Amino acid sequence: MTRRNREIIHRGRDGWLFLIGGTNGVLLQYRRSLAGWWHLRRWARLIEARAARAQALGIRYIHTIVPEKLSVYDDRTLDLDYDARLSPARRLARRLDRMSGFVDLVAPLRAARDGAEPLYRRTDSHWTYEGCLVACRALLRACGAVAPPDIADRPRFPHDGLWDLGDKLPDRPRETVVNWAVHRDASRAYASPLVESYEAEGRAGDLHVGAHVIYRNPSPQADPRTLVLFGDSYAHFAPIMLTSFLAETFREMHFVWSSSIDWGYVERVRPDILMFEMAERFLVRIPSDDFDVAAYEKPGMQKPARQAEMAPLV
Repeated sequence: MTRRNREIIHRGRDGWLFLIGGTNGVLLQYRRSLAGWWHLRRWARLIEARAARAQALGIRYIHTIVPEKLSVYDDRTLDLDYDARLSPARRLARRLDRMSGFVDLVAPLRAARDGAEPLYRRTDSHWTYEGCLVACRALLRACGAVAPPDIADRPRFPHDGLWDLGDKLPDRPRETVVNWAVHRDASRAYASPLVESYEAEGRAGDLHVGAHVIYRNPSPQADPRTLVLFGDSYAHFAPIMLTSFLAETFREMHFVWSSSIDWGYVERVRPDILMFEMAERFLVRIPSDDFDVAAYEKPGMQKPARQAEMAPLV
């Protein structure tokens, strides 16, 4: 495993690429250790504390971890020495199996992985719209909500590109993916000056932590509640992926790109639902929950650090 972890990308079967190294030491997270046990225990306690704090405010707390491709498509790796059953997301789910607000995404994604459409892109670390919809339906069940009945029938279009894992290889393999035009009823009601400045400069793809937007949905079929989501690129501030599905479902949806929660913001908005979403590889860090949305509401500020570039707290 040590040799493998020096590599960043694993070439699996039929052109499937997997992130195994990098700053987060992805493959190293799939092993048993006392330090890992204590680390996941700290995560469980943080999640329970968040849920209790939200409940005290009259808010439902939903927490989920987006699995790595390694956790879902272990059958498409090639002679890779790891055990997908030791996925940190799976182990955390077992710890919190009695907590109604913790939504395990590993199980539903693994159950659907052999369907006609892939749930993750072959040459990217992110899920496809099919995978995102599987996850969204699980999250909505926990919220007591239902997506629009035609959500899976929204227009689709092919998009050829060089994606994040392929871009790290010398031959730079490209892939044509199928994107969905989910966004229809909801519209963006607010974008922070930071988001607007990056978009105006054509650099929206460079913006990550600190992005803050609000969507509103006037459809009479929309769930009348307000949802605040602290998440990352699997949701996004643009009307794509998980953000698009949630914005099309709820009357009002706030997105903040952060692994830490700004409780002051939550108390000001007082949403019906507070949701937290994060990629499994970022479990290596315990967030401090001292995020300040207002500190990122400035145009022209220097590029915020990616979560993957921040020093691990383990």
